[in-house]
Amino acid sequence: MTATPPRPHDGVFDVAVIGGGIVGAAIARELSGYDLAVALLEARDDVGDGTSKANTAILHTGFDAKPGTLESELVARGYRLLGAYAEATGIPVERTGAILVAWTREELDALPGLKEKAEANGYEHCRIVGPDEVYRDLPDLGEGALGGLTVPDEAIICTWTTNLALATDAQRRGAALLLRHAVTGIAPGDEATVLHTAAGDIRARWVVNAAGLGADHVDRLLGHDRFTVTPRRGELFVFDKLARPLANKIILPVPSSRGKGVLIAPTVYGNVMLGPTAEDLTDRTATATSEEGFDFLLTKGARLMPRLLTEEVTASYAGLRAAIDHPDYLIETDPPQRYVLVGGIRSTGLTAGMAIAEHVRGLLADAGLAMRARETLPEPPRMPNIGEASTRPYQDADLIARDPAYGTLTCFCERVTEGEIRDACHAAVPARTLDGLRRRTRAMNGRCQGFYCGAAVAALYEQHHSHDGCHDHSGDDR
Repeated sequence: MTATPPRPHDGVFDVAVIGGGIVGAAIARELSGYDLAVALLEARDDVGDGTSKANTAILHTGFDAKPGTLESELVARGYRLLGAYAEATGIPVERTGAILVAWTREELDALPGLKEKAEANGYEHCRIVGPDEVYRDLPDLGEGALGGLTVPDEAIICTWTTNLALATDAQRRGAALLLRHAVTGIAPGDEATVLHTAAGDIRARWVVNAAGLGADHVDRLLGHDRFTVTPRRGELFVFDKLARPLANKIILPVPSSRGKGVLIAPTVYGNVMLGPTAEDLTDRTATATSEEGFDFLLTKGARLMPRLLTEEVTASYAGLRAAIDHPDYLIETDPPQRYVLVGGIRSTGLTAGMAIAEHVRGLLADAGLAMRARETLPEPPRMPNIGEASTRPYQDADLIARDPAYGTLTCFCERVTEGEIRDACHAAVPARTLDGLRRRTRAMNGRCQGFYCGAAVAALYEQHHSHDGCHDHSGDDR
């Protein structure tokens, strides 16, 4: 087999993946390693611009998943896959570890069961510790902690770079990245399914629905009525980098039936995060923050770590999770329709994404899709480092000597250089908006939130945009 990826025969893709978030991008990347013509369809003008861009960015061991579920299996597998992929591609990761903190007798009594659950999931490194050890690790924690459960292998990761790396890798392997292709209708046929989109029709022999918040809508377009997505809003505070010494690891609550609750976690960008809330909504676009959410987080923060609330809040944001009325991932194949549903992927989808992709590839093969592994594949992309744990461009004297643009700061809060902004605009999957530029470089994400640097960043963006760096070439990406 040749290294050249297959192109659609007679305009028909072998597989069309709907949804350019982490899960969809991972599936497109996985399938593009085989002798298949693959399309990745995204409704927005950038990958990772939906649910995938706003979460707690934790690389989970899967210690607290329900044993025996598909989610527990794929999170554990995904943890290993994404950890190795991050090392190969330069996705920022910090192995901080975590502690679940028990504040009540009921929570303390729950810790042995959580340790047993972790062991049932194949994770055997948890330890139950007393309050002395909790405060030795977290001296700024609020008063009254009764004990804790350590999870030494939990980690923090850059969700933005993860999504971008997977999409870039998929495109390098030959997948067609089709942005602004919101699916508005589906017409199954004998030879191919026609996806009616905002940018024209796309024909494919198989369809994979990884549409996140819109997965139930896409499912209904194919005649199913098996689940409903409830958008669950999670609001978070991001504290200034001066707060980072207060939280050198992830501080988790003892989980409840509603979710994992409010946590305090460091970020790979050097900040500290408090959140999220968990509010079920009907509006799938409601990513605005709320006064009620702020009050809730301030109340929780005052209990968890009062000193944190004396630090400056750099930003607040809200993300939507795709909650469904199903206790597990909902991944099912419909061979007669040549259709795979990938629904109900909760926040653990960041960790599980690459394992979900493997699982979907196996389902497609079992359903009769012929695929042969390609003998040669391009090397995975090496992503720009936007994390604090490794050398940033402004710190790299050799890099600056070769290209002074990496020594010219544009965003002073986040230490983003002209070279990084230029590169983001001319990358394989370039920034097409200022928000896309934020996710690729951290520009305007710091203390001033673009007040001082916004004009300079926008001018650089427009300069490179006008030179054909940031245009939306959806058609050219095929």
